Amino acid sequence: MAKRSLMMWGGWEGHEPKQCVDIFAPLIEDAGFDVDVETSLDIYTDAERMATYDVITQVYTMSSITKEQEKGLLETIANGAGFAGWHGGMADAFRQNTEYQFMVGGQWVAHPGNIIDYTVNIGDQSDPITAGLSDFAMHSEQYLLHVDPSNEVLATTTFSGEHAPWIDGTVMPVVWKRRWGQGKIFYCSLGHVAKDFDVPEAKEIVRRGIVWAARD
Repeated sequence: MAKRSLMMWGGWEGHEPKQCVDIFAPLIEDAGFDVDVETSLDIYTDAERMATYDVITQVYTMSSITKEQEKGLLETIANGAGFAGWHGGMADAFRQNTEYQFMVGGQWVAHPGNIIDYTVNIGDQSDPITAGLSDFAMHSEQYLLHVDPSNEVLATTTFSGEHAPWIDGTVMPVVWKRRWGQGKIFYCSLGHVAKDFDVPEAKEIVRRGIVWAARD
């Protein structure tokens, strides 16, 4: 029986949420999942339907979520569904909801210099999400996040200090995984716009991360 994936997109359109979901929905289908795509957070309150999903991918920058929607999402994950996403669609969603941020394991706070060149360093080449991948270059936003020290970090980036001298040499997580109850959480800070996923390593990390996060 195929696993089921929910892909939720919306919020700030500058992150091209639909275009990004259009990239990954076929890839996750190719991985053997039945994929539903939704744009209304109200589905998070439908406990019966949410219980049918093995992984939820969210691309929903900023915006707001009701207490009922947040409760439904967090309970679904705690009961074993995975949660996966990238960039602001996951780590800059629902800025007023600290319990949601606790689940994600981090929150965006800045991208010094805006669109710049930087390097992503793979830290664990034995993990299934990053296995066989080498360090790679990006030309995009380099995310500075407030992060949970309990995250299992798989890739990092180092700030040069050119655009904010006081963070020169700061090593920042780019890819991590963690747990929320029985659910697995995957996050990648890459993916400001759909074109970022023209970088093969960025696209492959996210594809693998969504598959990894699915319910066992």
